Order: sequence, then C-alpha cells, then structure tokens
Amino acid sequence: MGTVTVPSVDLIDGASMPQLGFGVFQVPDDEAESAVATALENGYRSIDTASAYQNEEGTGRALRGSGVPREELFVTTKLWNTEQGHDNALRAFDASLGRLGLDYLDLYLIHWPMPARGTYVETWRALEKLKADGRVRSIGVSNFTVETLQRLLDETDVVPVINQVELHPYFQQPGLRTFHREHGIHTEAWAPLGQGHGLLEDPALARIAQAHDRTPAQVALRWNLQLGNVVIPKSVTPSRIAENIDVFDFDLGPSDMAAIGELDKGTRFGPDPATFDAAG
Repeated sequence: MGTVTVPSVDLIDGASMPQLGFGVFQVPDDEAESAVATALENGYRSIDTASAYQNEEGTGRALRGSGVPREELFVTTKLWNTEQGHDNALRAFDASLGRLGLDYLDLYLIHWPMPARGTYVETWRALEKLKADGRVRSIGVSNFTVETLQRLLDETDVVPVINQVELHPYFQQPGLRTFHREHGIHTEAWAPLGQGHGLLEDPALARIAQAHDRTPAQVALRWNLQLGNVVIPKSVTPSRIAENIDVFDFDLGPSDMAAIGELDKGTRFGPDPATFDAAG
C-alpha cells in the first residue's frame, strides 16, 4: 500500500483539518516518537496529543524529524484540568508548545469542562486570545456537553471549531451531534474503536466487514467518516496504524449504515463529562 491521502473537513473559522488523524492517548513518551513516525510514513498528517498524555516531547521529536513540511502537518494538543483559568491556560499553552518544539499549534482544546468548577469560560477566553495572537490557528473543546457548549456560545465570542468526544457504534451521541451541526461545530470521535470493550467482536460489524473484505475496525472507522465525523484512532502496532488509515477506498451502503446505527447502547466506556473532575 502506498501513502494514503486523507480528505479534509472545513472548519467554521475557515481552516481545514484532515478527517482522520492519529491519536497518542496512553502511548508512553519513549514510544510516541516511533509510533508517530510510523503514522507519518503511512500518510497521517493530523496528530492528536495532550498535556495529560505526557508524550508531547516524543511526539514533537517525531514531527520535527519526519521531513514532512510543517505546513502539511495538523497538530492538536489539549489543556489539562489543573491548568484551567485564564492565566494558567496561557502558561500551559507555552509549556505544551515548548515540549512539542513548535512555533504554533493548529488546534488547541480544553480537555474537560469540569462544570462543577465553572472555570471553562475564562479558560476559553484565554484560548480566544491565543487565536487572536496567531499562536494557534483554531480552538476547540473536548468532552463538552450540550449544556457546557451552550454556555460558551452564550458568553464568549468564538465558536469552538470542534468538540472531541467519546463516539463509536456503541455510543453514538445523536443529540450532541445534532447540536454540533446546528452551530457549525465539527464532531471528532475519540475511542472510535470502542477501547477494547467488545465492539470489534460484534457480529453485525463482523458481517459487514466480511462483505466488504475489510476488518471490523475499518468498518467502525468508515461508519464515523460517512457520518461526517473526524476520527483519531490510536495504535502502536505498525500493521494496525496502516490498516486504520486504509479506509478511503470503500463505502458502506445505506443498509450497512442502518445496521450499525442499531448498535447504539448509549453506554459510555470513558468518564461522564458532566461529573468528571479529575485534577491529577
């Protein structure tokens, strides 16, 4: 297989980003460099990390050592919970940028809203400043709910370009996706393969995969893409890294999409953003 070219989606602020990227959640820093390098060799150009993942340095080494021109890369990182608040967020951004070894970011996200603390609005204003200053091209959020998104829309000036949330065939979030569409916010799926909770062994996915001569993982990713979502599958296995990007030369038919649509259990595998308040 040659290098895959990933289509882009247009963001509400005029920027664009690849519809499929590479996530490095739970990848140790010393492994991140080789995993990201492998991803870049396979055609990934969007790389998603976070301060909390503690692998920005390894990720940055791979980006700088790849030979891929900076303007062809789309780099995302996220602000951790302990760094919320206006001035804290500005300092945290500087620290992340330094660890990555970059001059600017393509996308900066608030990692969790922590609504009980109520600091996400002033934190968002810091991100607005970073965008106005040209230090980050686009700003967005992660794990926000309709309620926390609505407060940002009511009280601040810049609409988040994206909300990165848990989303897979077992947890499809139709109400949140509808809200995103109504406000020009893109939906980005983390854990698109269900984080090892049996999704990839589902008989319906297996049947569709067999019909298309694909793997269940490729079918789960293709489903997300055809919904219009951005996806960031993660793997440290070179063969899986290659497999996960090889999803742009087949289509799921209406009956396939309907069958996957019926798999929704409404069950989260990750934390509930309405109550998650981890500061560690």
